[in-house]
Amino acid sequence: MINDNDVIETLEELEAFLLLVDNGGLGLKNVAGVALATNNANGRPFVAILDDNHKLLLGRWVTQDVFENGKELVRQGPKKLH
Repeated sequence: MINDNDVIETLEELEAFLLLVDNGGLGLKNVAGVALATNNANGRPFVAILDDNHKLLLGRWVTQDVFENGKELVRQGPKKLH
């Protein structure tokens, strides 16, 4: 599910979103992975939160800049705040 009103526009917003997911702040169950992807219908980029069966639990649209420059952040994960 992707909420059309929520667009991640900066790498800082992407990191905050990943931290929220990582810390359980969205109440998602069976989170197994995160990926940057594009919508097959229109090519629009988004960040996908996936379950252990690779099904989409939650998605947020991202700008093209975040899609292109956020790959390492998604791959390595957000910095932990201590």
